Amino acid sequence: MKEVSLAEEIDAILPQTQCRQCGFSGCRPYAEAIAEGRAQINQCPPGGEDGIHQLARLLRIESLPLSPAHGVFKPKEVALIDEQACIGCTLCIQACPVDAIVGAARQMHTVISGECTGCSLCLEPCPVDCIQMVLPKERSASTEIGVHVSWIEPDHQDYEVEKVERVEKKKAADRARARYQLRLQRLEHDKQGREERLAKRTEATATVVRLSSAPSLKKVTVQAALERARAARAQASPGISEKEGWSDRTSDISSR
Repeated sequence: MKEVSLAEEIDAILPQTQCRQCGFSGCRPYAEAIAEGRAQINQCPPGGEDGIHQLARLLRIESLPLSPAHGVFKPKEVALIDEQACIGCTLCIQACPVDAIVGAARQMHTVISGECTGCSLCLEPCPVDCIQMVLPKERSASTEIGVHVSWIEPDHQDYEVEKVERVEKKKAADRARARYQLRLQRLEHDKQGREERLAKRTEATATVVRLSSAPSLKKVTVQAALERARAARAQASPGISEKEGWSDRTSDISSR
């Protein structure tokens, strides 16, 4: 059975928004920094106070208030694109850490709201400001998973609803983490492909340069043919130099 590292346990608590408000490039780098003592547990605004308390319990340290230097907690929002104003620049697609925006160059883009983590990273690169963050449609977490809590006693109902919501948040975080990792793999694959194509173009350019700086191709071809002919004559007349062979043949022709 695979042993779970401390960084993985911390990462499992984080909301996986990949918003970078913590000061790191993603949730996993932030988790690794916490595990190594390079970051505090209160740098994740999307996780809020609840996330900080969970991290404190895991690490068995005292809880801290959310760091105002890294932002404030607010309800989750999702990106919404004004499709009429979208010019299809693809900059928001490139910025989305979980590939929740679909579209093509010079074509309308749209957001898969169910996969949007609310990171807001797509706002800044948009050149026409056609993206805004909005509250998702309110849906009961219990309804989404087919659980009804109306029968629960009033003093326990809030607890049960909170429990169901926490389960749903965990599922959403796990899905976001998987999409983020797949995106990183895709970007690395694309990078390798670009590097291979660049290497091939560089090699082809170098070959053209060598040929253009050498004698003409015709001269190169003729020279190669002459060298093959000399090699063939040398094999056919062992012990006789090329000059002697040509002299003897010239004498025979003259005598005739």
